[in-house]
Amino acid sequence: MKKKILLAKPLARTRLHEEIVGIIQRQIINGTINPGSKLPPEREMAENFNVNRATVREALRKLENLDLIEIRHGDGLYVKNYLESGNFDLIKAALNSDSREKILYNILETRRHVVPQIAYLAAQRRTEKDLAELEDVISGNNMKMLERDIRVHQLIARASQNLVCTITLNFFNRIFHEYGHLYFDEEKNIQRSAIFHREIYEALRDQKPQDAYRIMLDVLVYAEQAVIANIDKLVKRS
Repeated sequence: MKKKILLAKPLARTRLHEEIVGIIQRQIINGTINPGSKLPPEREMAENFNVNRATVREALRKLENLDLIEIRHGDGLYVKNYLESGNFDLIKAALNSDSREKILYNILETRRHVVPQIAYLAAQRRTEKDLAELEDVISGNNMKMLERDIRVHQLIARASQNLVCTITLNFFNRIFHEYGHLYFDEEKNIQRSAIFHREIYEALRDQKPQDAYRIMLDVLVYAEQAVIANIDKLVKRS
């Protein structure tokens, strides 16, 4: 049975295929369109969205690349189970869904478990070059604290000498860059991060992996609590 795609409002006339991707993404993530559902054919979708078939085709290619749909030539378009096929790109897309707050909590929880281990490895494996770059960042005054904090975490991940750790940290940083205001809008949190930067630098300098793990965990727990409190305030106001 083909599943109808709900169109809440007319599409803007720019980057149409991205809007179509966003609409279908949200409906898959929200459960409006279930795994295994057969989507309408290209022609019908073009009529529904009031766009040409080339635009729909481009959107479908993006959805296929995200592993959200399977294009079975000669058969049709089928929704995949994103819990089995999804990747980091899909998590970012989920932040535009009705489950945004829950996804943010999930990201914070995962970061709390993963990033301290990255700091542990960095303290074991860092080079003198890593240390010098980290010192330059935490000693400089040419960056806002959000940008500095992101850079500190990038350097720690690189010092781990683990490509998967570095790419994972890049994902967290992209999210935090967008939502970091929930933390850094408060002066006390800026001061807490300044203390953290110095402490984590010293742990890496002295090659004390257990200290690096603890310092990173402490600041992430603190940040997680602060961000969740601010999210809850925003939800109550809305």
